Amino acid sequence: MAKAGASSRTATKGSERSAATRRHFVEAAIETLRSEGYAGASARVIAQRAGLNQGLIFYHFGSVANLLLAALDAVSEERLERYSAAVAGVTGPGRLVDVAEDIFRTDLDAGYITVLVEMIAGASSTPGLGPEVSDRIRPWREFARTTIETAVAGSPMGSVLPAGDVAHAVVALYLGLEMLSHLDGDPDPALALFGHARQLASLLEALSTPATTTEESP
Repeated sequence: MAKAGASSRTATKGSERSAATRRHFVEAAIETLRSEGYAGASARVIAQRAGLNQGLIFYHFGSVANLLLAALDAVSEERLERYSAAVAGVTGPGRLVDVAEDIFRTDLDAGYITVLVEMIAGASSTPGLGPEVSDRIRPWREFARTTIETAVAGSPMGSVLPAGDVAHAVVALYLGLEMLSHLDGDPDPALALFGHARQLASLLEALSTPATTTEESP
């Protein structure tokens, strides 16, 4: 006779195994997108990398596309958490450019943004994938907007800077730089832009700083 609570323990273990299986597939999908691209991210390749039966992909995710979206979600959540910590307390556009460059270097080395870039590329050939990827880019634009607003808060720039438009441009530029750096195999042109952006930020900060006047002694 089974002991009381045995069925619940079995269900818990089953849930843990299921969660572990999903996690292994997501990790394998991330690595496959980084190394093989969207075109090479087939069920067979991902399953081989995960060391699991490819039929389990369809059992747990329904389709390869859903698995790849889950991989994109995992990368996005991790990066947004790290980005939020990196920009916490940052004020002024100059310092924000410094942090952005550090983030770009890290992402370029680790291939994080490659996952998103490959999913964008795949959206052009997979029906229904485009809107799903677009929904997952929206939090990045919102993050960029709030970060820009915080960085210029309290300065004259804050009242005239269209943070939403700038955020859209920043995200588009960031993805474009990552894509070109990946294609060219040379990050130097992209990194040089951060130097130019730093000079522009310094100029904007100087222009937005009220000039001080000294009163003549009587």
